[in-house]
Amino acid sequence: MGAMDREWFYKDNDTKPARRPEPGPGAGSGVQRSPSGRVPLWALEESLNGQLQEHAPGRTTHSRKPKRVRKPRRRRSGRGLRLGTVGVIALVVGLYLTPTILDRYILAPALPYLPGSPAPPRGVDASDVPLGLPPASNGSTSFVLEESPDDSQDFVAYDPCRPVDYVLRPDFAPAGTDGLIEEAVAEISAATGLTFAYRGITSEAPSEDRDPYQPDRYGKRWAPILISWTSPAEIPGLEGDVAGLGGSLYAHTPGKPFVYVAGQIQLDAPDANVVMQYPNGRDLVKALIVHELAHVVGLDHVDDPSQLMYEENNGLTALGDGDRAGLALLGAGPCVPQL
Repeated sequence: MGAMDREWFYKDNDTKPARRPEPGPGAGSGVQRSPSGRVPLWALEESLNGQLQEHAPGRTTHSRKPKRVRKPRRRRSGRGLRLGTVGVIALVVGLYLTPTILDRYILAPALPYLPGSPAPPRGVDASDVPLGLPPASNGSTSFVLEESPDDSQDFVAYDPCRPVDYVLRPDFAPAGTDGLIEEAVAEISAATGLTFAYRGITSEAPSEDRDPYQPDRYGKRWAPILISWTSPAEIPGLEGDVAGLGGSLYAHTPGKPFVYVAGQIQLDAPDANVVMQYPNGRDLVKALIVHELAHVVGLDHVDDPSQLMYEENNGLTALGDGDRAGLALLGAGPCVPQL
């Protein structure tokens, strides 16, 4: 893999499925881990080469004639060289021999402005300081963070210096679930200190290969978290007893930490409709949404049945101390306005 492929790419953390609760007392929204599809690596070399070709030998890029180098006295060759051609060759060779310079100083700043760019302009909606503060840690260690793609970085989180946007596709929402999304988002926001911003209803369909940058739909910014009521007919990963899927995608620019930039939650509407019939069905469905949102911001499953992030939830409807400690840590991630 070349240097350009290494530095600019996007990938989703393993989406975590949640099993629907079994009916009866103490039933809960159980969960089972299962990886979903990955967002492919985006090769940017082709776009860059297109730019470089504009200055390649054999093409006219300036209206005036380039100067010629005078022939040295001791040189017996007959022809002078065009400075423009020599300079471009030296530049191209130098860039390919020094990929770090290419990535950090050439490709990264130019990327948002190349045709078909997979990234928005830098720092959209970014503040100089975090928009909120996470609560103090309660000292619990009963949590697990999603694995970082970089061994030198402990965890990946959303940028606290900009709002975490989200949109809702309400199609197929079960009766009685009005307001549950907002309540669950508010709970995760309070537990992390992250500022969530509702950007309205969308017609975007859920997908296992969602594009994190959709300027035609959402403008020149990272795509918001997409929360969808759906079904196994649309998302095969929800087949069987899986009631929800959630995960995020990260981006990276050279010399800066990996940061989550977009995410997705897929809720099985037929399953939720069944759970809503339980005596505490509304609380159970909300717990499912909170669980998936916790995956979106960076929490993994934990081997502690007293936590909402436990893989086999047995009826819990509230975050545990370990869940809250992990979420507070995820709210203290780095600000990266370069993305």
